[in-house]
Amino acid sequence: MAGAYRGPDDERSDPEDVQRRAERTEAEGRSDVLTGEELLYARVGGQTIAYRTAGRGEPLVLLHGFLCDSRCWRGQLTGLADRFHVVAWDAPGAGASSDPAETFTITDWARSLAGFLDELGIARAHLLGLSWGGMLAQEFFRLHPARVDHLVLADTYAGWKGSLPEAAVEQRRARCYRDASRPAQDVVAEWVPKDFFLSASPELAEEMAAVVADFHPVGFRLMARSLADTDTTPMLETIDRPTLLLWGEGDTRSPLSVAKQMHAAVRGSELRVIPGAGHVSNMEKPEDFNRLVLEFLLDSQRDPAG
Repeated sequence: MAGAYRGPDDERSDPEDVQRRAERTEAEGRSDVLTGEELLYARVGGQTIAYRTAGRGEPLVLLHGFLCDSRCWRGQLTGLADRFHVVAWDAPGAGASSDPAETFTITDWARSLAGFLDELGIARAHLLGLSWGGMLAQEFFRLHPARVDHLVLADTYAGWKGSLPEAAVEQRRARCYRDASRPAQDVVAEWVPKDFFLSASPELAEEMAAVVADFHPVGFRLMARSLADTDTTPMLETIDRPTLLLWGEGDTRSPLSVAKQMHAAVRGSELRVIPGAGHVSNMEKPEDFNRLVLEFLLDSQRDPAG
């Protein structure tokens, strides 16, 4: 856990102290540092990046979508930690992380992710990205293919530009730019639960509303811009890692037709569909989501190229 600290007001926040405690925990066979509940922080290129981590084993890095943060992965931090060292970051411009510069692009986020993994001492990892996070995973692979083991791309896009009609892209861009300047309660009312879930319980809707209410206007706007401006279609055929496309059957943000297009483009990819789930399928159907991820990562018995 090199580079981690617990925040400026914590008397134990010195990075070297955290590293020493992590090493003691490892030596003693305990896992109290890796619960997935506590927020940790890393400093990367002048940015503060918050994250949660749990478990031991091969690194599995979780990349959230816009209007989300690491809290959206709680079901995976608990459900996948028995087999993997699970790391869920708050991307710059989300959650407890600092805001990026106005010039930030998806390539800049991918570079921040590389620096973040460097701080944690993670040279190579499985990547699981949902929605905007799936596009980020694709860009990270483009820049750093040797650092990627398996890819799980969930309810995502080849960028809006690569997956949706131009009119739909511009409509989404305009909506997000408008909503980024609105009060939090108005954004919650506009987006939760209909844009995220097929059929959300009151508890799930409340959980998501709490996350969306903490959105960063800058991060929301820039993430939407990156989706609208990006087309990853040309690089999909270059993906030579085992890849799972995991989709909610009722996803209206990224319809199943998008999944099928990406499935056709990524050679050897698998496509699995989760019944009864919408766009944020990992929160709506966490048990099904986790089962399919584990089956893919543990049962494929395939060695990635390179």
